[in-house]
Amino acid sequence: MSQVQTGRMTHRYDGELVVFLIGMRFNRPWRVNKWLPAFLAMPRMLAELSKDPDSGLMGFRLSFSGDGPLIVQYWNSREKLYDYASAPSAEHRPAWTAFNQRARKAAGAVGIWHETYQVDRAETMYVGMPAIGLARATQAVPVGKRADRAAQRMAEGRTRQSDG
Repeated sequence: MSQVQTGRMTHRYDGELVVFLIGMRFNRPWRVNKWLPAFLAMPRMLAELSKDPDSGLMGFRLSFSGDGPLIVQYWNSREKLYDYASAPSAEHRPAWTAFNQRARKAAGAVGIWHETYQVDRAETMYVGMPAIGLARATQAVPVGKRADRAAQRMAEGRTRQSDG
């Protein structure tokens, strides 16, 4: 378990930032044979990306909602995200092909969605938390005197989130 930071923390990062959300919805939960292979493919992709420091993936977080699993991913390059998605030798392409083949046989049994955001500025605040989210993907730093309020942190953008 990560160490809880008792003070007020924010993140520090200077560079391109892409936030990629990807989720799955079990429209027909009893059709395990249709959604389980797609569900199990994601850990293989994340492991592959995490082992490669040049992949562009800086970090991710898995959560579950009433609709199904959601993974928030932080990337340092939109180009690297797209390159991974289309790389014939990477885990993604065969998983996507297999998903489409299964989906044609049982249309609507499982849903897959994603959203990509290229972030110009990001503001974060963590109190009584271990490093999580963007702070874990980048660098967690104490909130400085000149970044006491959210508006100040947002004005500073990604490049100066802290006085230190």
